[in-house]
Amino acid sequence: MHASTLALALCVSLANPSASPSLPSPPAFRALADEESEQSPPAEPLAEAEVEVLVVQAKKLITRPGAVLENTRVLVKNGQITAVGGDFEVPEGAREISGDVVCAGFIDVWSTLGLPFDSADAKASPSTRTIDGLETYSKDHIRMEALRSGVTSARVQDASNSHIGGVGALVSNHPDLEGEELALLNDACLTASLGITRDRRPDDIFKRATEVEKLISELEGGLGYRESWVEYEIKLAEWEKEIAEKVKKLEKDFKSAKKKRDKDLEKAEEKGKKFKESRYKEDKKPREPRFDANKEVMARVVHGELPLIVEVHRAEELRGLLKKTKGFDRLRMILAGASEAMSCAEDLAERNIPVMVWPMLLGTFRESEFDAHNLELAGRLHDAGVEVLLGSGGQPNPRDLPLLAAMAVGHGLDAETAFAALTLGAAETFDMGHQLGSVEVGKRADLLVLNGEPLAASTQVRFVVLNGEVIIEP
Repeated sequence: MHASTLALALCVSLANPSASPSLPSPPAFRALADEESEQSPPAEPLAEAEVEVLVVQAKKLITRPGAVLENTRVLVKNGQITAVGGDFEVPEGAREISGDVVCAGFIDVWSTLGLPFDSADAKASPSTRTIDGLETYSKDHIRMEALRSGVTSARVQDASNSHIGGVGALVSNHPDLEGEELALLNDACLTASLGITRDRRPDDIFKRATEVEKLISELEGGLGYRESWVEYEIKLAEWEKEIAEKVKKLEKDFKSAKKKRDKDLEKAEEKGKKFKESRYKEDKKPREPRFDANKEVMARVVHGELPLIVEVHRAEELRGLLKKTKGFDRLRMILAGASEAMSCAEDLAERNIPVMVWPMLLGTFRESEFDAHNLELAGRLHDAGVEVLLGSGGQPNPRDLPLLAAMAVGHGLDAETAFAALTLGAAETFDMGHQLGSVEVGKRADLLVLNGEPLAASTQVRFVVLNGEVIIEP
């Protein structure tokens, strides 16, 4: 409340001494307090649904990369892993399945699963949400093929050829769900691309150079936008403190103010003059910055709240990107593709920047940015100390992901590292390690039951358990 408003309320109340001034609460920032103060009617108790209890027997259980239990069991209820090990009683009526090897489901970190086939060429801004463009109802056969290969979830991205592709999503590969029902994480990352010619743009080196500068400018815009909000919050807090102090002082001086007003009123009446109330100078409230959805996303990225995935391949763009982003201390950047990344592998390792590799045979006729692409990249990067993730290259069907990982292993990547790149490493990259990527109590029950070692050429997927439900079986 302004000081003048309070003074007027106090003076008016003198006409009715039994009344006391009502002081409203300070304004709420971003209107959150108003939303929280709304009272909702008590919810009706929900009837307990019948949930299938599942026991998975494993000759070999890979709980997480590098951690193995022999001849053990996993208990699943309500879609979660509730026990790991053999020391629990099998609940009555539980379904039991078994296999040679049990592990967490595979995560494709570079996919367009469930998106329209022309989604790569869509136009986008930073605030564009990929989850809004899912068309899962027409892709059932693709989902089932991916599940049969062990892919239980994917990081999907719309507008992948666009300079800014918008906000990507991490989704479940459940065949019976649609749209946001599939979302494990609506805002998994922001994506950008530098020097990509898949949409047949001219391979213009000068235009490619400006793309790096443009991305940096957008990051700086997000930084400035967040700073304007922080500055506003500080000024608002100072303003509210000053108002509170003035309110306290006016309340303290209430009696003397009443006496002075009565005396001034009496003098005015004696002289036959009109009584004028004293005016107080208003304290100007700080102005709230204008909300900008695109800059808000960029602000989240530059402060490390969202990872930034940049598809970039050539050494020129890579060097420029790494040089220009050194000043952004909180930026969590991930490179996709990075065909010529060995030229800056030492810098990538030092700055803990992961690289998402697509270990695919591209043949002779390939876009120019893939000139240096080869199947040894994943292994060579790992040997240089760079964290490696594996993806299906933004293809609409991730069914070949395990095969691609096996190809990377055949060309120098350690098998355990490849397995981690498809499970826990992928989950932790998108801040979902508490739910996905390993077989541990409390995590979501996305499990594979195999008849051999993961990623081995002869291994087949026998069962796929998705959120505690058996989706694929022999």
